[in-house]
Amino acid sequence: MIPCQKHLFNIPEDITYLNCAYLSPQLRSVSEAGHTGVAAKEQPWQIIAQDFFIQTEQTRRLFAEMIDAQPDDIAIIPAVSYGIAVAALNIKLSAGDAILILEDQFPSNVYSWREAAKETGAIVKTVSRPEEEDWTRALLDHIDENTAVVAVPNCHWTDGGLIDLVKIAHRCRKMGAALVVDATQSIGALPFSVAEVQPDFLVTASYKWLFGPYSLGFLYVHPRYQDGKPLEHGWIARKNSEDFAGLVNYQNEFQPGARRFDVGERSNFALMPMVLAALQQILDWQVTEIGATLSAMTNRIAERAAELGLKVSPAHLRGPHLMGLRFPEGVPADLVERLLQNKIYVSVRGHSIRISPHLYNTPNDIDKFLETLASG
Repeated sequence: MIPCQKHLFNIPEDITYLNCAYLSPQLRSVSEAGHTGVAAKEQPWQIIAQDFFIQTEQTRRLFAEMIDAQPDDIAIIPAVSYGIAVAALNIKLSAGDAILILEDQFPSNVYSWREAAKETGAIVKTVSRPEEEDWTRALLDHIDENTAVVAVPNCHWTDGGLIDLVKIAHRCRKMGAALVVDATQSIGALPFSVAEVQPDFLVTASYKWLFGPYSLGFLYVHPRYQDGKPLEHGWIARKNSEDFAGLVNYQNEFQPGARRFDVGERSNFALMPMVLAALQQILDWQVTEIGATLSAMTNRIAERAAELGLKVSPAHLRGPHLMGLRFPEGVPADLVERLLQNKIYVSVRGHSIRISPHLYNTPNDIDKFLETLASG
């Protein structure tokens, strides 16, 4: 169990922030790294060619370590939608092929598949929310010989509903389907191993559970796709791009591995130092320890919520870090306002009040939320 880390954040004492799944608060160390990065361009003569590569490669290595991958497997991207578009561009689809998504799935992992279906004659099929809340079983029931792609999260963004991706990946391989994972709501809080799951593509933004900045994320690309087609053709993704004087010697070859899929201007001098500092802190805490600590918080909330007559998914069917509270008659109209009056911040997503604490939360934060919840 990790002790409260609130001292590492700029969160006032009267604020109860249970909304990491929306935007994570920024670590002081991450802000400092950003300030240093912004200031660097005040004196551009001090920025040398190597600076376009050093921190990018350090960041690529740290993220690879976090998901049990190799640095060559990782691309730097600006958003989940960018990574999903790369996947949709490189997975072969034919007329009649099925692309499976979840009901109420986050739209960044929906729209590219709809466009791909229009272009190829494939069909987007939505797996309905199961009454028993077992997304894994529901997905397994739908993956068959017609399935070409399973595009799903690790846990559902509205309420933390968990998916056993090892089982899903095994069925995908058996049926010849590609597995594309949006792990934005899990990487950094849940341990994940691409060596174990073996997805074809995995994407994540950095501004939630990775404590990074907005507009920077990561794309894991399985080696079988690493000679694929990138969305764009920037100079830095090509062979020998380190040689600035030789950039006019245009190259047909790319940098090794998934680097061909890097977004242009990936070497953002403000954002890259920030995400590097964030990843270093998460690896220092250790993801397994983060998950265990957050599980104690959400389990306590779940127990009290059940006593109040609210519906909460069983612990084994939801993420330890993210949960949804559902009311028998729907979310009370005045609940969010009552919470805000007490400076308690949560999200309403779908039909749930979404609760997503982190290491900056104290026992008093949990008490304050539960007391307000019970007062209605």
